[in-house]
Amino acid sequence: MSVWVTGGNGFIGRHLIRQLAREGESVYGVGHGAIDETDRRKLGLRDWINGEIITPNLDGLVQRGGAPSAIFHLAGGSSVARSIEQPYEDFSRTVAATASLLEWLRHSVPGCRLIVASSAAVYGAHHAGAISEQDNAQPMSPYGHHKLIMEHLCRSYAVSFGIRATIVRLFSVYGPLLRKQLLWDLCLRLREGQRELVLGGTGNETRDWIDVRDVVRLLAELARADGAPLKVLNGGSGVPTKVAEIARLVTKAWGGNISVRFSGVVRAGDPFSLVADAGQLASIPFSWRIPVQDGIAQYVSWFKGQAH
Repeated sequence: MSVWVTGGNGFIGRHLIRQLAREGESVYGVGHGAIDETDRRKLGLRDWINGEIITPNLDGLVQRGGAPSAIFHLAGGSSVARSIEQPYEDFSRTVAATASLLEWLRHSVPGCRLIVASSAAVYGAHHAGAISEQDNAQPMSPYGHHKLIMEHLCRSYAVSFGIRATIVRLFSVYGPLLRKQLLWDLCLRLREGQRELVLGGTGNETRDWIDVRDVVRLLAELARADGAPLKVLNGGSGVPTKVAEIARLVTKAWGGNISVRFSGVVRAGDPFSLVADAGQLASIPFSWRIPVQDGIAQYVSWFKGQAH
């Protein structure tokens, strides 16, 4: 049987397809963006449909590769800022697409395992210290609200129709191919020749930074794990790293005499701390292999390489 990746043309999706193909899976995908034959072969992707998560496209994948044994659902909004600018589009990409997928599963492949990529944004900005899966979800953005609605839909279909879903609330995912957010912005500014970087916030904000190559190992492992019809897990290491330390690691890896300072201006709604309680993952068991200092250095190396 095949495995599918929705949103497979995105940052995490492309890494996941490679990981699954290396493990010997027959991987098919659907989502936005064209993937040409050369790229598809490099990824290890058997076939790809460029389009929405709707019944005709899902039926089309069955015709091409058979019914899936597992679906990795990565399709959805991917930017807090964009969700604020275009909330209905974010809703459609996240909530409507998930509802469509769940309804298709209910009728077509109810026994299929579903691995759903959610976000730590569902927790909001009100937590201090490690956040457990049982802590209150208080999202601050349309992006976070839509991810939480997506989770509720999965819960509904698990309870009412027996759909087997594992929801992973991913924390601060970074790594090669990431072309947005803090690391990308820092590297762009350094490539432009800036040697004094002024960043927002205080620098003491902490995040749970996880390398995408570890993330896709986790997702693949969860598809093999036997468990309850519905499971919600934190996708985080439990290791806090300050933003100031991330900036230091980036500038160190870049090289040269570079100074970094922080404006002290904090963006409304930004959490001071967003770090996972990783206890449930440890019990699987799962271990994170790439320390943040190594992952950041490798990201900078990738950025410099792709720039040429």
